Amino acid sequence: MYNEKGKNMVLGELENIFRLRNGSSRAITWENRTGEKGKGGMAESELGPSRKGSPCVPEIAAGETVTLAEIIGPGIIQHIWMTVTDRTSERNRYVLRDLVVRMYWDDEETPSVESPLGDLFCCGFGVSYQVNSQPIAVNPTRGFNMYFPMPFRKKARITVENQCDEDIPAFFYQVDYCLTDEVTDDAGYFHAQWKRQHITEKGKDYVILDNVQGKGQYVGTYMALTTLERYWYGEGEVKFYIDGDKEYPTICGTGTEDYFGGAWSFAGQEEGKTVEQMFCTPYLGYPYYSRHDTFIHNDYHNDDQMPQRSFYRWHIADPILFKEDLKVTIQQIGVYYGGLFERQDDVATVAYWYQAEPHGKFPKFPARKERWPR
Repeated sequence: MYNEKGKNMVLGELENIFRLRNGSSRAITWENRTGEKGKGGMAESELGPSRKGSPCVPEIAAGETVTLAEIIGPGIIQHIWMTVTDRTSERNRYVLRDLVVRMYWDDEETPSVESPLGDLFCCGFGVSYQVNSQPIAVNPTRGFNMYFPMPFRKKARITVENQCDEDIPAFFYQVDYCLTDEVTDDAGYFHAQWKRQHITEKGKDYVILDNVQGKGQYVGTYMALTTLERYWYGEGEVKFYIDGDKEYPTICGTGTEDYFGGAWSFAGQEEGKTVEQMFCTPYLGYPYYSRHDTFIHNDYHNDDQMPQRSFYRWHIADPILFKEDLKVTIQQIGVYYGGLFERQDDVATVAYWYQAEPHGKFPKFPARKERWPR
């Protein structure tokens, strides 16, 4: 299968890996914070010069924002890797939602990317688990990787803010990028936005993304769903309102599990019991399910919790194109023995898209404890 430019959409970059490219490869770490040529691995440790002297941000203080990368363009970020602890103490075990990642392109003052670190990498609820997809991979233990290409023309800036009330030790990261004059006029800027609604409203669709103006393409959805009612939760349709759609969308799917690439409720049968079936594929996945809090023990209560589920859907081979505006929603509809019913659940999402700048104003980012899971 080939796209309009003759590129094999199955092989992708592998098809052209032998072609010699123009540009300069660079990487930013805490040791080489500017990505300067010939300046990597210079810090000294007890083993001597250039022997693992500064592998990480030694500490991010409570309330502190650290600039991880500031790059003068033009260029393209090609890969981001991060890892950090998931707790600082028993009372602060949601570090992956306390840390907020933001990205800024060129001279903009408001971020194009704003999300808790974990959710940005498809790990919601303040926990980590393995994710194996084309643009995002999470490997043991908390090895967060992102391969969405992120072009910029003047400057790129990536920050992480510690909104925890305790210091975060040892934040490791690497930003791999290419300096190149070949950022074309049709290159859009990468955007990602986290949202949450603690209790959805019956009969009113949850809004994944809104207030997007200009030309662009929608490339992915991550959803962290906490079900608050019994029975099957996944009849809600995903809707894309494109270029002036008002009452009805141009694209409307057939159900939640269908949108995320499954069928018949993601369930299987084992010895007469219905069991969840998780999966990860390049473009679609259901990597996490839990109804037990396995991260803490208390002598006075058990580990029951509301069921938590994570899903991702990448529109890489099938991006949703828009010229003027875009709105994306999902219904909360379930089904039980008596038929369909309107549900109320706890929904958090990350929307991923590319667009021409400037972008619309993001909603106010929720406070730290408003982001914590139930």
